[in-house]
Amino acid sequence: MSFELLLALLLPVAAISGWWVAKRNTVQSTGGGGRSELSAEYFTGLNYLLNEQPDKAVDVFVKMLEVDSETVETHLALGNLFRRRGEGDRAIRIHQNLIARPTLTKEQRAQALLELGKDYMRAGFLDRAENLFLELVDDRFHRASALDHLSDIYQQEKDWEKAILTARKIEAETGKRMSALSAQFCCELADIAASRGEKKLALKTLKRALGYDKNCVRANILAGQIEKDSGNYKAAIRAYKQVEHQDPTFASEVIEPLFACHQALGMMDEMENYLRHVLSHLGGTSALLALAQIVCMQRGEYAAAQTIIQYLKNKPSVKGLDRLIEYNLVGSEGSARENLQILKDLTSKLVDRYPVYKCDTCGFTGKTLHWQCPTCRTWNSTKPIQGIEGE
Repeated sequence: MSFELLLALLLPVAAISGWWVAKRNTVQSTGGGGRSELSAEYFTGLNYLLNEQPDKAVDVFVKMLEVDSETVETHLALGNLFRRRGEGDRAIRIHQNLIARPTLTKEQRAQALLELGKDYMRAGFLDRAENLFLELVDDRFHRASALDHLSDIYQQEKDWEKAILTARKIEAETGKRMSALSAQFCCELADIAASRGEKKLALKTLKRALGYDKNCVRANILAGQIEKDSGNYKAAIRAYKQVEHQDPTFASEVIEPLFACHQALGMMDEMENYLRHVLSHLGGTSALLALAQIVCMQRGEYAAAQTIIQYLKNKPSVKGLDRLIEYNLVGSEGSARENLQILKDLTSKLVDRYPVYKCDTCGFTGKTLHWQCPTCRTWNSTKPIQGIEGE
């Protein structure tokens, strides 16, 4: 932090300190109208400030500014300002000093506890912050805010059971709907169970997620994946097919695994019918390419290319064009093939470059589906991109 910035920060503190000391001295002077005198500490602080020693100046001014009903808000504001500036140690020291004062009202102490908890969170002392917020939860002051911060802590620590319990408390305290968030936390638990090979526990936890939020797409995608990996293809198909009814924008996410399940069962006619249903009602390049693959397997590249052309007339897409060129390369020769290959290289680069997912909250884009946006930390806000560059 530059000295000019610190000077701008500390001058108001110095002014307040000087005003407060002068007021106190005036009141204490004999005769009621005595001359106000500033203390030696005040001039010592100013000397530190003018000699570019802001650390020492802060200590002097904060020490002078004794805590009473007139200065609590000043201490809180100063501490919060230091926290926002990244001066965590100073913010903690100021808020700790406040809490130690026996003259604070219950409300003032609760406010100081809340701010100190925020200081600890910012500094990475999550266990200390948690203890303070738990204390506030038992108090009538700042309960909702404390619960929100506890939820953040448990998410950072990946303590999903506590996160679920806290979400329920937030809903009871504020009326805010937390069912979708609780479902995401259940999915996190299911992911952990599945990674450990505990498939029954994982599926049970996913049912719990759907109990919180029947439209939790992630729960059915995970359930389908678990059943597919176990060879339970029919169960996987049932789970995957629920997705289009929960959120049609995620239908593209299950096309590939559904294709694999139907292929394993020798039910490609049923898969073709499903893809035509999806294209008719929802659209999507993933469904189109899967259908073209089936047509290609049955009737060859020319028929597959015609299938794509028919769709692209109304809904063009880069991925569709890329596959169309690929089919037309088969059997082409000479300069025609060379020209098609140039186009194929171009469309392939475009497909590789374009992001696949976008966060509806902050606009973050990427090629990996994050159920919690890595930028804004919002849950279930990242979805497949639609349009010519996507689905």
